[in-house]
Amino acid sequence: MAISGAQCRAGRALAELSRDMLAKLAKVDAVAIEHFERKLGKPDAATVDAIGAVLEAAGIVFIPENGGGVGVRLKFTASEAKRIATLENEGGNVGLDDVQQ
Repeated sequence: MAISGAQCRAGRALAELSRDMLAKLAKVDAVAIEHFERKLGKPDAATVDAIGAVLEAAGIVFIPENGGGVGVRLKFTASEAKRIATLENEGGNVGLDDVQQ
């Protein structure tokens, strides 16, 4: 799926990657990313694919047009999901209430 400049900008923000770091990881020019995000130009397909691949590796999921519009979300890794489940269950076993009816 080809991503848009807005998806790139939003994905970069969710992944907490600076434009320079994304450029370094994707092996592309930071100015090309800036122009892409600001709709000043569209890089070639290989550049967009490289940017998208780095963002996906950072946990970004690109949402295609599905009636609600395109978007991005941050995916949890298996270890993060397990950690969240542990934190949610930190209170221990649930016991019976002492409330009289």
